Amino acid sequence: MSLGKPSKGHQGRKPVGMRAIQAWSRLGPKYLPFADAASADLPLSRLLRLSLFQVTVGMATALMVGTLNRVMIVELGVAAWLVALMVGLPVVAAPLRAFTGFRSDTHRSAFGWRRVPFIWTGTMLQFFGLAIMPFAVLLLSGGGAVQVPDWVAPAAAAFAFLVVGIGLQTAQTAGLALATDQASEETRPRVVALMYVMLLLGMVGSGLVFSLLLADFSPQRLVQVVQGSAVVTLLVNSVALWKQEARDPARAAALKAQPEAPFLPAWQRFIRNGRARRFLWAVGLGTAAFNMQDIVLEPYGGEILGLSVGETSALTAVMAVGSLAGFALAARQLARGVDPTRLAAYGALAGLPAFSAVIFAAPMGADWLFRAGSMGIGFGGGLFAVGTLSAAMRMEERAFVGLALGAWGAVQATATGASVAFGGALRDVASSLATQGALGSALAMPVTGYSIVYHVEMLLLFVTLVAIGPLVGRSAATPTVPRKFGLADLPG
Repeated sequence: MSLGKPSKGHQGRKPVGMRAIQAWSRLGPKYLPFADAASADLPLSRLLRLSLFQVTVGMATALMVGTLNRVMIVELGVAAWLVALMVGLPVVAAPLRAFTGFRSDTHRSAFGWRRVPFIWTGTMLQFFGLAIMPFAVLLLSGGGAVQVPDWVAPAAAAFAFLVVGIGLQTAQTAGLALATDQASEETRPRVVALMYVMLLLGMVGSGLVFSLLLADFSPQRLVQVVQGSAVVTLLVNSVALWKQEARDPARAAALKAQPEAPFLPAWQRFIRNGRARRFLWAVGLGTAAFNMQDIVLEPYGGEILGLSVGETSALTAVMAVGSLAGFALAARQLARGVDPTRLAAYGALAGLPAFSAVIFAAPMGADWLFRAGSMGIGFGGGLFAVGTLSAAMRMEERAFVGLALGAWGAVQATATGASVAFGGALRDVASSLATQGALGSALAMPVTGYSIVYHVEMLLLFVTLVAIGPLVGRSAATPTVPRKFGLADLPG
């Protein structure tokens, strides 16, 4: 939109914000990360603004899984099993992502919008859930001034966590689909990597902010921080959505004349494709393999390696650095035409030596090996996640990309929640059996429970490679490249 020609008195005097943006843009693709993800139809400023919805998703995830998890157990004295149940509730909404993605593909709007109504609905659900969450948490801890029946507090907390989970699942599914709609075929891989980077920045950055704001904990401060997050989510997502999806009255009129597309036939057509079914199995297995250790990695460093609280807390940053390296490599390789499923397989392969390093850190007493393994886990997980997301974007034609992205997100989120819960339970059961001598004298050590979890994750990585092998190099969307012996040549 043209703003008109500036008057002579104002020529050469540009606003500070505009001068900063122009200076930032002049850095160019050589120095500015992911600047080459922009295109003529999706300039960098608009792309960065769109990616802000991932920041709020990361903020909500860090708040529920990290900050509130610790506050409820330590400061408020809520039973750990009940906290684990509340934190796991958002995963219940994960299977709905495929339906949400399909509905965003076929949504009938008076303005012709498809994705924006779903992102905005998810935003409002996040806002509402976060607004009531601190009061529900205080009731759950028994710290409320109002006496209520025993069942009200758990029900209120469960409702708040579930609403936030549905909101962030809805917003993220439709948001990724909108990014896919806007990006060109050439820039799509780098857009995928950028979206992951913004999610990671939202999680890490908000986690640090929450830790500072709640350093001097009080119930009043908890209410302020969580409700402040609700307001930030609403404002940031409003900025992210502004003028991102053009109004299309012609599409609205065309859809009005057609019967509403049912979800079940579209899903059956999608899942009958043997390639799609195998791909979703590979996504679930690989995601479980990389995330089962989430709940045991820091306790392993503290209990087995004797690291301090500060040193184990720094593991989040270590894994984030590894993930960023994985995202950057994935963006570069996908831009060069590497098959995304092959890249995901490389990520699974990278996880094998990473988990081995974590396992051998205990008998060797090597803190550096433990940190290197943690960084390797982040790197392999980053490669795998970006590779599978990019592959999901190619599973369906552009008109139904929301369905494929929703299926990918549903499987990934469900596998993450289930694997974290299973990892914690497996560690507890295995450690109890080992210390009681049920597994033999050689394994009667506290490290046994942790080691079994890591070995199971390595086994899942091998199974993931078996599942993904036949998919590698067989995508119609992948450019023809000279064939070399690789995973696709192994028996499937």
